[in-house]
Parts: sequence; structure tokens; C-alpha cells
Amino acid sequence: MSGAGAPELAVSTPDLKVAVVAASWHTTVMDGLLAGARRGLADAQVPDDHITVVRVPGSFELGVACARLAPSYDAVVALGVVIRGGTPHFDYVCQAATSALSEVALRTGTPVGFGLLTCDTEEQALDRAGLAGSAEDKGHEAVTAALATVAALKGLT
Repeated sequence: MSGAGAPELAVSTPDLKVAVVAASWHTTVMDGLLAGARRGLADAQVPDDHITVVRVPGSFELGVACARLAPSYDAVVALGVVIRGGTPHFDYVCQAATSALSEVALRTGTPVGFGLLTCDTEEQALDRAGLAGSAEDKGHEAVTAALATVAALKGLT
């Protein structure tokens, strides 16, 4: 687990517009990630009317949705989960989604919060989903990282 060494990021960004793009596979994990993202946005005082949530079928589709939304928002946050199976599908989806999200950030200059869980087991995903009893809250972390990047780029920190 990667929780050790994470920076403490506290931001207040009430004037920002944020889009959250969430995959639909693995409902329990995704519900936890989305709830964590909402907590992160509330902690940063982003008002509800500055937040757009878009659901896409799976993690592969995160990139195209973020690419479409990025020019109209101060930050986008991508939330998804891919759990390893018995075929190379895991590798292809993880690589494609990661590359697409990186490209969106670099091409648009809009910070992209990376909340894509790439786990070997469902238990690992649940432990990172920000649910009661989870060790980590990756939805909250993805939002906070995106907002802290916006603040840094705008000289707000």
C-alpha cells in the first residue's frame, strides 16, 4: 500500500469549477471513490454548483470524457478501478487510461486528478476506496492533488 509518505495538502478553492469523471464498474468501490471526491471538494469549499459529475461506462472511457471537459473546467478528476484478471486486459486498460489522462493534462494544461485504482484484488480496491474501514481514501486524494496543482499554478499557495 502506498499511503506512507503522502504529502499533507490542504487547499481552499471556492471559486474553481471542477468536473469529476467516474467509471461505473465495481459499484461499491466507485461509490466510495465518488464519496471521497465529494468530501475532498467540500473540504476545499468548492460549492456544489461549481461541480459537474459525469459517469462513464468504464476506466477506458475516462480519457475521452476528461478531454472533452478539461477546457471548460479549472480541474478534472478521473475516478476508476481496474482489477487484475486472468488475461492481459488489465494491462491494456491500465496503460491506455493512464496515457490518455496524462495526455489530457499536458495538452490542455488543466490539472487532472488521477484516481484510477489499479489493483490485483477486489480487497485491495476496497481498502483504497475511502469506505468505512478502508485504509486509504483515493477519491479524496485525487481531488486534493488536482486542486493543489491548480492553486500552485495560479500562485495561490
